[in-house]
Amino acid sequence: MEAEDKNQSMSLKKYAEESYLNYAMYVILDRALPNIGDGLKPVQRRILYAMSELGLNAGAKYKKSARTVGDVIGKFHPHGDGAAYEAMVLMAQSFSFRYPLVDGQGNWGSQDDPKSFAAMRYTESKLTKFANLLLEELKYGTVDWQPNFDGSLLEPIIFPAKVPSILLNGTSGIAVGMATDIPSHNLNEVIDATVHMLENPSSDLTDILKYIKGPDFSNGAKLIISDDELNEIYTTGKGGYKIQAKWTKEDNQIIINALPYQASGAKILEQIADQMQNKKIPMVVDLTDEGDHEEPIRLAITMKSNRVNSDDLMNHLFASTDLQKTYRANMNLISLKGSPKVFSLVELIKEWLIFRKNTVTRKLEHRLDQVNDRLHIVEGLLIVYLDLDEVIKIIRESDEPKPEIIKHFNISDIQANAILEIKLRQLAKLEQIKLEEEKSKLVSEQKEIEKILGSSGRLKTLIKKELLEIKDEYGDERNSPIEGQSHAKVFSEEETLVTEPITVILSSAGWIRSAKGHDIDPTTLSYRGDDSLQDFCRGRNNQNAVFLDSQGKAYSMAGHTLPSARGLGDPITGRVSADSGVEFMSTLIGNDEEKFMITNTAGYGYVSEFKNMVSSKKSGKAFMKLPQGAKMLKALKVEDDHRFIVAASNIGRLLIFPLLELPILPKGKGNKVVNIPKVKFESGEEFMTHVALLADTSSLRIESGKRFLTLKIKDLENYISSRAKRGNMLPQGYRKVDSMSEEIDSKLSEVEQ
Repeated sequence: MEAEDKNQSMSLKKYAEESYLNYAMYVILDRALPNIGDGLKPVQRRILYAMSELGLNAGAKYKKSARTVGDVIGKFHPHGDGAAYEAMVLMAQSFSFRYPLVDGQGNWGSQDDPKSFAAMRYTESKLTKFANLLLEELKYGTVDWQPNFDGSLLEPIIFPAKVPSILLNGTSGIAVGMATDIPSHNLNEVIDATVHMLENPSSDLTDILKYIKGPDFSNGAKLIISDDELNEIYTTGKGGYKIQAKWTKEDNQIIINALPYQASGAKILEQIADQMQNKKIPMVVDLTDEGDHEEPIRLAITMKSNRVNSDDLMNHLFASTDLQKTYRANMNLISLKGSPKVFSLVELIKEWLIFRKNTVTRKLEHRLDQVNDRLHIVEGLLIVYLDLDEVIKIIRESDEPKPEIIKHFNISDIQANAILEIKLRQLAKLEQIKLEEEKSKLVSEQKEIEKILGSSGRLKTLIKKELLEIKDEYGDERNSPIEGQSHAKVFSEEETLVTEPITVILSSAGWIRSAKGHDIDPTTLSYRGDDSLQDFCRGRNNQNAVFLDSQGKAYSMAGHTLPSARGLGDPITGRVSADSGVEFMSTLIGNDEEKFMITNTAGYGYVSEFKNMVSSKKSGKAFMKLPQGAKMLKALKVEDDHRFIVAASNIGRLLIFPLLELPILPKGKGNKVVNIPKVKFESGEEFMTHVALLADTSSLRIESGKRFLTLKIKDLENYISSRAKRGNMLPQGYRKVDSMSEEIDSKLSEVEQ
């Protein structure tokens, strides 16, 4: 029974919960999260303390890093040497820490490969001057100490940091159930904001943001963050931002000389090369890494020519590579109470100021104790000089002089010890004068410290003075320019094409194809059976091709998706959802603002911009509203020099009027081009058959059977009138118009049979 009483039982569930909770708290408090006071994790603090104990200050000689790591893991941090050394390396990398704490000699890695550092047996290190701001006041009784892991030594629980280090260098870490990601900031901005908060404790975020513009990293890469995003991070302690590479253009090269925080140049080149191989960026012909010791980051992207739009290319690369990266902010810290907390910027600065006030107060109290102790001894020593002979007599004649000296001079035990330890040479008159001067200085210092400790205003002034002195010595300009938004955008499929001229061919039976180049003659191509050419147009493969059917609908397709003219093409009905039995009349290609004249057999028409015909719908777009029984005619491109519209009817009437009289519409029925009586149109007796556009210098060619007529504007005066007139009859033999077109540089008017 006694043996059973000694055993304790616990449910597995409770044991697992308690064990995991203990482990989680250890990871949170003693490994992953930094302390708000000095901004350091325990391993970082132990490394810096071990280095200071080894005398590796900024003015000392370098020592092998292995020596430091040995002390760290042997005395304070009983973990793997690799983890300790990696934490040390991070504090030495200028691209990782905005203000490095370790000064490294040798290979400490590069931004391209931060983990390419040499082994600790090769590298040497010491503390930077900046690290002194964390360690300097350790010896002044400013912080509490704790036993190391085996109880043989003491180590500081926290460093008496003189600056808000957590904002300056930032940090990242993953604990159990929580993480931290704090960006680095500029020392000048942080100190100005801290001083403002010190003087104006009721300041809000708006006041602080007059000083702190945003995060600031060690290179010149651009910070992309809007005002709303910045406010979210600094108000809630959580949010996100982007960092974009810095670049310049030199002839037909783009030079990238600053990368996002912890981005790898080699990986970026690999990402770009992969896109080159997949023909996603055909305007790029070469990539090189031109970085060297003097300029570690210099990536060169060579373009086909200096006419390539470098802004568009970089915006594509920002969207598709690590040239632009997204980061999250999570200002999760160990507070002064010893528990994790997500801080807003204002809360963080306020809490750090509480820490700093406590630290300075402890430093002053420690110094005041030292002054009082020394003053007590000096006052006792000065008694000796008032009656030297008596002191000497007591020491010579008494077996136990100490009690007699205490009794005779009414002094303390400490003072008596100090008197008995005086050397003979210190009995000189000069020593007395020195002691009196020392007493005067000590009394003055005592009063000054007491004044500061007794006045919160004087304490603030002292802290402010220290901060501004640090700013003068260590301050630097902001590295990271800030931009409100990113224009990063991945190229569309059309934008990645190698643009080239194409000729789009539409057959009478509605088959479509595309031939490379503009020098092809569509009439020489082969067609299926009795099929023949209906219409063609010339453009580029990165443009949309539009097909108009006889019922006024417009269908659009990307030029580069059309079947090749090496074959007979594909039926357009296989690519669009058109009404059964509909004919396709025209094919057009152009830029958005280019204009085309649209007409129908009922004599109506209008001018419209190309963009109004484009639609992503497979079912097309209702573009022209047709009267009952009307059909679309071929659409004509309006050139800048076109001045007149020519319209011909089936009975041989011809009308010419100024182009400006026809309205420009996005879609609809249009206006009357030529006046065709409604009754005659509905009966099929009269309708419009052909239209053409003329410039002042061009001629009109009319074909009728085997005959053709070529007339200049001056020869057509008899037919010039205004829009919606009936027009005049063509000469006998030309009233049945088979085709009508504009001719450039034609001969003088002539009639040929």
